[in-house]
Amino acid sequence: MLKAIFYHAGCPVCVDVEQMVLDYLDKSKITPEVVHLGTDQNRIEEAEEVGVKSVPALVIGENVYHINFGASLADVKG
Repeated sequence: MLKAIFYHAGCPVCVDVEQMVLDYLDKSKITPEVVHLGTDQNRIEEAEEVGVKSVPALVIGENVYHINFGASLADVKG
């Protein structure tokens, strides 16, 4: 089963997208994980390594999908 990681920073855009994405994912095919980079900053490097440039972003397998534009990872780092 594929893993889907939804990275976000807690902004209103991110929270809206999180709910929409989680509702639409077929959980019989994908195991979802939500990572709030604002509170789990030790995962920022991981997000960068898989190709996340901005949040909200959804990573499924090796594919990165940037959804809307909430904040760049540089902004999230502070």
